[in-house]
Amino acid sequence: MERFRALLREQRVWDTGDAGLPAFDTERAPDGPLALFHRWFAEAAEAGQPEPHTMTLATVDAGGLPDARIVMLHDADARGWHFATHSTSAKGSQLAAHPRAALTFYWHSQARAVRLRGRIVPAYAAETSADLHARSTGALAAALAARQSEVLESREELARAYEAAWQRARRDPEAEATSWTGYVLEPEEAEFFQGDAARQHVRLRYRRGTAGPDVWTRELLWP
Repeated sequence: MERFRALLREQRVWDTGDAGLPAFDTERAPDGPLALFHRWFAEAAEAGQPEPHTMTLATVDAGGLPDARIVMLHDADARGWHFATHSTSAKGSQLAAHPRAALTFYWHSQARAVRLRGRIVPAYAAETSADLHARSTGALAAALAARQSEVLESREELARAYEAAWQRARRDPEAEATSWTGYVLEPEEAEFFQGDAARQHVRLRYRRGTAGPDVWTRELLWP
């Protein structure tokens, strides 16, 4: 235990080498969060951030217990932030019962994070299908296996199911995974966090106003 604690305390925060941390001029931030997200995403990718499209999806279960896992961003547009999963999975069931969620992106390469909270709505079925079939054979095979979150009796059972799914995906690349469902988070709040070496972190929060869906209130938060 002491070795763990010592190792934990040795870890540096935002060790970005000679690159330093980018500035965040909130006075020049756009009126809404989408344009800023697009810009920060591109800058994270250009800075070499591995898998900048991965994000934490947080939901609550039937008992109100928070749950979180890593998923992939599929799109971010005027409707909201898109992802997909099986409607029969744990997160799919939670979203059906409580269609509100939070997303968090963390981009270590630039000491940046983005947090979003809001309502979950279904994506267009045709759009979800087209997105899945534009991906790899492995992605389609995984979607066709379609038993996410169920109890697995053995690794052999998994191997058999995935082999069958791979064969089907190769044989029929247009096969539909019936439970594979797209979701869109419509943000009511979006926060952009820029780390600072002196711990004077910059936090800019957008909150959707009542004047219209494209009207946002911007405010700085204490770090």
